[in-house]
Amino acid sequence: MRAVRMAAFGPPSTATIEDLPTPEPDEGEVRVAMRAAGVNYPDLLVMTGAYQHKPPLPFTPGKELAGEVEAVGPGVTRLAVGDRVMVQVEYGAFAEQVIATEGQCFKIPDGMSFVDAAAMGLVYQTGWFALFDRARMTEGDVVLVLGATGGVGLATIQIAKAMGAGSVLAGVSTMSKAQAARDAGADHIIDLSGENLRDSLRDQVMAVTDGYGADICIDPLGGDPFDAAMRALAWCGRMVVVGFAAGRIPVIKANYLLVKNIEVSGLQWSDYRDRTPERMIDAQAEIFRLYADGKLTPHVMDRIPLARVADAMAVIEERRVTGKVVLEL
Repeated sequence: MRAVRMAAFGPPSTATIEDLPTPEPDEGEVRVAMRAAGVNYPDLLVMTGAYQHKPPLPFTPGKELAGEVEAVGPGVTRLAVGDRVMVQVEYGAFAEQVIATEGQCFKIPDGMSFVDAAAMGLVYQTGWFALFDRARMTEGDVVLVLGATGGVGLATIQIAKAMGAGSVLAGVSTMSKAQAARDAGADHIIDLSGENLRDSLRDQVMAVTDGYGADICIDPLGGDPFDAAMRALAWCGRMVVVGFAAGRIPVIKANYLLVKNIEVSGLQWSDYRDRTPERMIDAQAEIFRLYADGKLTPHVMDRIPLARVADAMAVIEERRVTGKVVLEL
């Protein structure tokens, strides 16, 4: 089988395509023939060695894929050969054939393409757990989403709207991408590109909420947008830290938390996958249900052949992505 391989941590341009032996599933495992694989910002961090979990060298990157089960190991009871599944793994998805545990596989609804399935795992699960587990969203909440045109951002906007948010505010740093956030359901656009972001973000949020602020902020950026968004939270607002794509890990001033009873929490997606797989199964079932009901639609901006993995990663690294990039065989 062909697989993307990293002999050492480094830029995606150093990745190679190699022929490897066909893997065989062990107890509780299945082998999946990959048809499409989602590309995510954490994949870039893993390849460059900047991620918190470093795989042993050499390795195949990739955290999610969609395909067909082609072999099952002993003890597998929920899946059978021929089942169409979306798969979440720590690494290894960028290959023609992938080994996964039964618990890492989610059956794809009838009518869903492999490309859509590959785009509806990590980012939608991140948005789901950020909104409902960490931020405890309820109907009517005002939700501010930073990095709103990235994979997590667009997914979070769609989920918030589908589940009854009162208003969704999309923070975008490139106004040319703002229409994608509107198409996802955003009620208002918050411009993150202007000068004096510390004041301008709060002023914009207050203007569109009649001085109320945001009940929830989902932040995959960190840096200056995080600092500014803290000042735009309403009383008892909840900030959820998802990542630091802006490059700087912010320092929290505890007096902000005290004065307005604000909460700040973090979300590590893979912990839900590894520690509470049953909760991830339930969450993914709801995400697929909303897709079947026409309430969620993944935005796939490009489909790129597996052999051009470096081109796909460049879209992520250069922050040109809107929604998702998917690798195909």
